[in-house]
Amino acid sequence: MSLGDEPGYGDSSRGEDGGYGGSGQTRTRLPGGGGGDVYGGARRGRSSSRSLVTVVGVVVLLIAAIAFANRGGDDSSSSGGGGSDNAGTSPTAASGERPVGSKDSGIPSGFAHSPVGAESAATNYGVALGSTGMFDTAQRHAIVDTVYAPDVAATRQPELDSAYSSEEFLTNIGLNKDGSAPAGLTFISRIIPVGTKVTSSTADSATVELWYTSLFGLSGNGSTNPVSESWYTTTYKMAWTNGDWKVTDFTQKDGPVPVGRDQQASTADDMTKAVEEFGGFTYAR
Repeated sequence: MSLGDEPGYGDSSRGEDGGYGGSGQTRTRLPGGGGGDVYGGARRGRSSSRSLVTVVGVVVLLIAAIAFANRGGDDSSSSGGGGSDNAGTSPTAASGERPVGSKDSGIPSGFAHSPVGAESAATNYGVALGSTGMFDTAQRHAIVDTVYAPDVAATRQPELDSAYSSEEFLTNIGLNKDGSAPAGLTFISRIIPVGTKVTSSTADSATVELWYTSLFGLSGNGSTNPVSESWYTTTYKMAWTNGDWKVTDFTQKDGPVPVGRDQQASTADDMTKAVEEFGGFTYAR
């Protein structure tokens, strides 16, 4: 089932009219493209995109840098913690458990009350938190209320509203004051999970690490922030709350980052078309 098809929190691409892209069935490697626009002509070197990667580090799961900026307590990087009854778990693989059968605001819900269920919840929640829906007030509220435990959501909501409505922040990433893309451009923010692991768990809590790559930027002719990829690992603290897994806290760090291949960057048109036509997924392990 495609996350990109769901009306609840939107696809991972946002056009100039504020709408969201279409649906898709599968994932594929984007074709290499030529052309003379900002995406083509020459291969995009890592150094030329370094400033955008820095911005992506703030934007993708923005709360990692802003919503927690004024909190007290542990600010350490992702780590499993001791006393685990699941430490050293095997790499992500199919478990045979049935996928979730329900959704809340378009986000999968009703996960299994198990470490595997916590992994699936963290993965699906990460996709929602990294989507363009976070830049729309109504969709952001629905995402936060669905993903976080109720008491945490009540605290995070105003912090996120302030962060995502910051004119300076929106200008820096090339968006209009209302969070929409400028005319002729498509805003892309998408997380593609690579794998998960549970580093600790009890009957009603779990710590889950999610490794993923992200696409972020503005696609279209004349874009000054072309879509680029980056890699992160986010550690989620999960709690079994009201019959489902919810996020109570998380930390984020860069990498692991693979060596990039020397591939021709796609044209702006090809990138926009791909993101609009290929939807996301509901992730279950």
